[in-house]
Amino acid sequence: MFKRTKEDFKCEHCGEQVVGNGYTNHCPGCLWSKHVDIEPGDRASECGGMMRPVLLEEKNGGYVVLHRCTECSFEKHNKLQNEDNFDPEQVLNS
Repeated sequence: MFKRTKEDFKCEHCGEQVVGNGYTNHCPGCLWSKHVDIEPGDRASECGGMMRPVLLEEKNGGYVVLHRCTECSFEKHNKLQNEDNFDPEQVLNS
């Protein structure tokens, strides 16, 4: 079950200050995330590893990014928002 958690954060990969809206789960600049959830928004994961964007793809009229945890290899798809960086070459090589 999704739990909306509104919080601002500083990206631990690129340093960008991110203003959260309750659905924000990755940096809009570099698209990196952090492995903090088991279920979306629950902040129950003990891993805490950084989630590398490994694939950008078009799906159902929008775009999604596949994140893979650099610590435990957990993978999760996340929807991209209009303010996100859509440059696959830049994102996937960061």
